[in-house]
Amino acid sequence: MDVMPLLLLVAGSAVIAAAARRTPVPAPLLLVAAGLVISYVPGVPDYTLDPHIVLPLILPPLLYTAATDSSYLDLRAQLRPVALLSVGYVLFATFAVGWAAYLIVPDLPLTAALVLGAVVAPPDAVAATAVARRVGLPSRVTTILQGESLVNDATAITAYRVALAAAVGEGATWAGGIGEFLLAAVGGVGFGLVLMVPIHWLRTHLKEALLQNTLSLLIPFVAYAAAEQVHASGVLAVVTVALYLGHRAWEVDFATRLQEDAVWRMVAFVLESSVFALIGLQLPVILRGLGEYEGGRAAWYAVAVFLVVVATRFVWVYPATFLPRHLSARIREREENPTWKAPFVISWAGMRGVVSLAIAFSIPMTMHGGEPFPERNLILFLTFTTVIGTLVLQGLTLPPLIRLLKLPGRDAQAETLAEANAQAQASRAAERRLDELLSDERNALPPPLADRLRSVLERRRNAVWERLGQVNPLTGETVDDTYRRLARQMISAERAVFVKLRDARHIDDEMLRTLLRRLDLEEAAAYREAA
Repeated sequence: MDVMPLLLLVAGSAVIAAAARRTPVPAPLLLVAAGLVISYVPGVPDYTLDPHIVLPLILPPLLYTAATDSSYLDLRAQLRPVALLSVGYVLFATFAVGWAAYLIVPDLPLTAALVLGAVVAPPDAVAATAVARRVGLPSRVTTILQGESLVNDATAITAYRVALAAAVGEGATWAGGIGEFLLAAVGGVGFGLVLMVPIHWLRTHLKEALLQNTLSLLIPFVAYAAAEQVHASGVLAVVTVALYLGHRAWEVDFATRLQEDAVWRMVAFVLESSVFALIGLQLPVILRGLGEYEGGRAAWYAVAVFLVVVATRFVWVYPATFLPRHLSARIREREENPTWKAPFVISWAGMRGVVSLAIAFSIPMTMHGGEPFPERNLILFLTFTTVIGTLVLQGLTLPPLIRLLKLPGRDAQAETLAEANAQAQASRAAERRLDELLSDERNALPPPLADRLRSVLERRRNAVWERLGQVNPLTGETVDDTYRRLARQMISAERAVFVKLRDARHIDDEMLRTLLRRLDLEEAAAYREAA
């Protein structure tokens, strides 16, 4: 097995993603564009997107990281709009896009058109999260987009299976389709509910951070594979487990949380970067199979399907936003009256991604009778152009659109005040507990050490309030920036001394590593206090 193409993909994607952080272009878009260009460089191997790798090996960890970073409480508060988008919209888009493709493309059977509709129906979890994080959307809009993208893959995959069964001649019925959907949804959530408690128990009882993080890396794959074995939704199983574990992450020890955060950030960075580069690299593979549809006819079909996909989301989002308020007095009393701007942004933020391409590539080559699957290559092409079109057009225009609409972002001042109040309450509780502990003779400490505990607590309490202060008129730095810079310079001075002592053989390498780790933890603490 030649691993060089894989190494080149991962390394090249990481370099491009890192470079994107220095540009105003979101990393997913730059990666897709780079993939498109590089795919035609002589000597570059073909990167065929294998659904047997993407769906069970790449999708679960990406969903897991997105779900653990989400808020269970916020998602529960936005359950209605999330459900309307992740289930209602995906099914609506499946039928609407499928019917439109059936009318637009001659000789395309309705069942095959519905397969295309299911394939392009779900907005992508990675794209939505990446763009929402970059442009600073309001918290409610971000929660809705993230919640939709966590669940809609399950709806789309189930709809795809039902449409595919009808297309290949398995005799699928409406009743059978509804039954399969219910089995996938209920079974996926059920598997997640069964797995989440014992997994969390293991996480809280394993004493080694390395073992806990090994378990953490296995969780999404185990949850996905276990659910898929009984034809339940692996996507929903992963999301259910991840939301529970993220909600109760505070019960895991600090060493595990520190390692887990670093490990999953690295995993998500590598997978996200590689996935978007892979999308662009599919172009030669897609074009080679077009055959009779090359040229203007294929371009017309691509533009038409893309426009239908974009329009369909607007057609669904606006009624789904305003009709429930019109029909329910309880909703009107409980929720603020929305303007037209937030639904417009949600409608325009429907970027498609790697899941759509992976599902499209899983379409079989032949029907049950042995004849070729109708217009399979065209469906792949239309999926690819829709993914590229939404990522490039909508992804590039979403940030200026938000600025143009003057959509209010997150209120940093209010969030800092809330954080400061929370820290003040926690500090008072910690002070009371410290006084109780020091009053016990078994906990006697010399006054300097007791004062050090109190000073650390005082620093933590004051750090948040200091973020509301003015910047230094000479340097332009905030108090946070100055504190972080001074702390790093002090620690750097200590670090240099330790290295010099090791080089002079006054201490050995093992002691150096111990001392450096202590400084690293102090530097991380200083950074977190300021950040």
